[in-house]
Amino acid sequence: MRPAHVLRLPAGLTLRGSARSVLVVALLLAACALLCAVTVLTGTYKITTEGALGVLAGDGTRLDRFIVLGQRLPRVAAALLVGAALGLSGALFQSLSRNPLGSPDIVGFTTGSATGALVALLVGVGGLSVQAGALLGGLGTAAVVHLFTLVRGAGGNRLVLTGIAVGAMLASVNDFLLTRADLEAAENAKTWLHGSLNAISWPQVVPLGFCLLLLVPPALATARPLRLMEMGGDVAAGLGVPVGRVRMSVLLLGVGLTGAAIAAAGPIGFLALAAPQLARRLTRTPGIAPVAALAMGATLLTGADLLAQRLLAPFQIPVGLVTGVLGGAYLLWLLATDGRRRRTG
Repeated sequence: MRPAHVLRLPAGLTLRGSARSVLVVALLLAACALLCAVTVLTGTYKITTEGALGVLAGDGTRLDRFIVLGQRLPRVAAALLVGAALGLSGALFQSLSRNPLGSPDIVGFTTGSATGALVALLVGVGGLSVQAGALLGGLGTAAVVHLFTLVRGAGGNRLVLTGIAVGAMLASVNDFLLTRADLEAAENAKTWLHGSLNAISWPQVVPLGFCLLLLVPPALATARPLRLMEMGGDVAAGLGVPVGRVRMSVLLLGVGLTGAAIAAAGPIGFLALAAPQLARRLTRTPGIAPVAALAMGATLLTGADLLAQRLLAPFQIPVGLVTGVLGGAYLLWLLATDGRRRRTG
């Protein structure tokens, strides 16, 4: 490899130096703040800006405090945290696999986490909690996929195809668990499988925030070695990247983020698939931008949950149904733009 090429690598691989990336993240955070304000201030029960600020300052009526602090704020916080976790995990897996389809809901990790949570919900093995079940299910799925891809490495189409196969088998396991449960438990589990923030409260939000506090910093720290690994494992190893260790760390961090999000809100589809790609197109970076993907995931889920609350008000639909519709539209758009690019190229 020529020295000149090596010297150009840091300039092309550093996210921090991109003014456009910083601007995109700032705009996404501003959009998040606006969506959060609209979610808190609007709804069946009307509350003014002054009333909401008074509640946050410790004043306000008992009903205002219940609506703002007990219902709307935990839901907004959950949407931000779950969206950020899914956006970041999607960025990790897509960068690791070097494939835009390499998101946890496509490669089976989301389905595996759902399997573990369903076992906890419907079978109740050893008093296993839903959170622990989701995490163990995701880790078990990741271990199986990693074993199948160990010979040639967990990259490229091999990871995606193996994950799709394992996910299809686990989806059948999930259906079997539903058929063996009693009617009431099966209905509750089926509702949970759609992905919803309707009944979320602070006891679910606080553990999720703690998990993200532990997982997000090391996940962001893997951005630079992952960027190098996008050029190929041999090239990255030649540049001093411990490829095997980084690969395993990314798998564990991505599964941890996915499991934490699913434990709080259920499996929410397409968000981890779309957020990193939309962030990449906005920032125009040569690879996946994890910070922008995190902010994009939070923005998308906050907006989708606002639609889920308002579209059929006063009835509320699971946010997973909204992200499913938006994700399908995104895939159609992606196919259309890809076909147009190939024709013009």
